[in-house]
This record gives sequence, structure tokens and C-alpha cells, in this order.
Amino acid sequence: MVRPTETSVDCTLPFSSDGDLRRRFMVVDEPLQGNLRFGLLLEVLDKLAEDTALAYIGRSVPEGRAVTAAIDRIVLRRPVDVTRDLTCHARLNYVGRTSMEVGIRVEQSAPEPRHFASCYFTMVTRVGKGDASRSVAIPPLEYLEEMEKRRAQKAIDRRESFKREQAVAVEPPMREEYELLAHLHKAQDKPGFSGALVGGLVTEGWERTYPEQENVPTKIFGGYLVRRAYELASINAEEIAPDRPLIVAVNRINFLQPVRMGDKLHFVSRVVYTGGTSICVEVSIERISRDRTVRALSNNCIFTFVNVDRDLSPLPVPPVYPTTYAEDARYLEAHRRHQKQQFRTAVAAGAAGGEGEDIE
Repeated sequence: MVRPTETSVDCTLPFSSDGDLRRRFMVVDEPLQGNLRFGLLLEVLDKLAEDTALAYIGRSVPEGRAVTAAIDRIVLRRPVDVTRDLTCHARLNYVGRTSMEVGIRVEQSAPEPRHFASCYFTMVTRVGKGDASRSVAIPPLEYLEEMEKRRAQKAIDRRESFKREQAVAVEPPMREEYELLAHLHKAQDKPGFSGALVGGLVTEGWERTYPEQENVPTKIFGGYLVRRAYELASINAEEIAPDRPLIVAVNRINFLQPVRMGDKLHFVSRVVYTGGTSICVEVSIERISRDRTVRALSNNCIFTFVNVDRDLSPLPVPPVYPTTYAEDARYLEAHRRHQKQQFRTAVAAGAAGGEGEDIE
């Protein structure tokens, strides 16, 4: 059997020595903290996760391939210095019957170690092409050390936590939540109301896919899709952020259906919630087949930004106001995620004997 340590794959972006690469990953051509195109990094991470999973699958299923099913929560701990090399360390944390979790640690080492982010990708093993494609079982990992066992258990816990969050999302509002929504609706009825309606904070885009974007046979690279989703979300966040919206978390990205060559894609980005300094943006990607007989949701993405000044200090953002039932539901789901994250931060701060680092 294979141990997690035997599945490690590393990738380095040599920003310090490759000027063309450094420029490609820059947001603007001037000194700026956090001057990294995070969408491009998402592409790199998705490809690294695929390569890591594929290397393991190939041991037992040579004809198998790895498909991204989800990107779990990514928390960005600090901004990346685009003049220093960025290293991504990937390995399998857990292997189930047909799926696995790839954990990726992103860091910068010289001149001092800096942990940038931890990322978790759920990959599925598939064989066959087109309509004949199907999932296939793969051998489990062997967990011998306590650290390996803890990482495997955390992967299982993340799966269960997502299932619980899905169940909670459809629950009716509690009293405090109902009062919050009622307050937001009553404010809109007051004379002279000038607040930002979430219905007006929507950005859309259309795209067609081409053969050059193919990854596995006839299907488009998922990393490209999430990059485009992130780029639209960041533009959308600028509509409500008075200063600069900086990405601080990928809450969840689900890959629901593969996108095929020739599909037309409809991207819809919505600001659904704001906290004290944070902005939650949801992006959906709908695919429309070339013959227009298939129209389906392919991806759902949730990003959290924080409004910052040039020194990256958090600054307040205005509240947003839902109006329709659907807007209320998205607002409430984001509010629940926000409350849960605040609880996690408080617990982590207490365990560390100090204050945790997170968004408001």
C-alpha cells in the first residue's frame, strides 16, 4: 500500500528569476502589496491537484484520469510578494472508494518562510469518454503516522461539514435571522432610502469554448473556468467596495457538469452579502451546448473579499439589501457562513492564547 508521503508533488513559480512570468502574474505594473493575479494561481493549483491525483490513479488504473469535483475552503493568510518564488506542495490527504482529497500548501521561503494558503481539492477517478465515462474504484492509502491519520480524518470531517452546511442552508430563518432580514426590508420602505440593493450588484459575461482549452478529451480545463469566475467576481466586488477588494477566501467551488468544446458559457456574478469589512460574491456558470439542446449549471463558486487600503488595513463596506425571496436565501446562507467563520476564529484565538487573524 502507498502512504500519503509517497504521493507528494511540488511546483515552483520562479518569480524572482523569470521576469516574463512575474509580469504575467501581476495585477498592475507598479509597486503594490498583494500584487498577484489570484485567478491565474487558481489555474496552477487546479492543474497541480490533477497531476497529483493522476500520478496515484496511474498506479492501479493506467487508463484512468482525475477530474476536479470541488475546491473546498481556501483561506489566504497573507499577501504574496510577486518578486519572490512561490512554491506549492501537494499530496494526497485521503482516498475514498472513487474520490480523493489533494491538499496543497502554498508558501514563500526566502528570505523568511511565509505560509500563504492551504487548499483542498476533491478529485474523482474516471475512465471512458463522453457518455461512456464512469467513476472507478481505486486502492486506499495507508496511514501510519499520527499526522497522516489526523489529515485523513480532517478530510472526512470537511466532507461531512459540507453536507451539514447544505442541510442548514435550506432551513427556515431562526428568530434572530428573521429579525435581521425584516430590518433590511423595512429600511427599504423608509423615505429617502439610498442603500445598495443586491439586485443591482450583478455582473454578467458570455464566452464560447474552443479546442485550445481542452484538457481531458472533448472537455474544457476546470482551472480556466474558475479563473474566469474569480476575475468576474473581483470586478463585481469593486461595485460595492469603496476602496480595494482583496481576495481572502475561496469558500467553495463545485464542479457540477463538465464543459465541452463548443459550449457557450453564461457567467453571472452576484454580491450577496457584506459584513463589517467583507464582501461575499457568488458566481454561477451555465453551459449551453453548441446545438442548444442542453442548458445546465456547470459550476457554482463562492468567494470572500475584504475591503482594504493601500497598506492592506481593512476598511468598512456599506451594507447591502436583499429584496426578493431568492436574494434573502442567498444573503442568509452567506450570513450563516460568516457567523460560523467568526466562531472558528474565536476558538482558534482562544486556543492560541491570542487573537486570530481573519476577516470581520
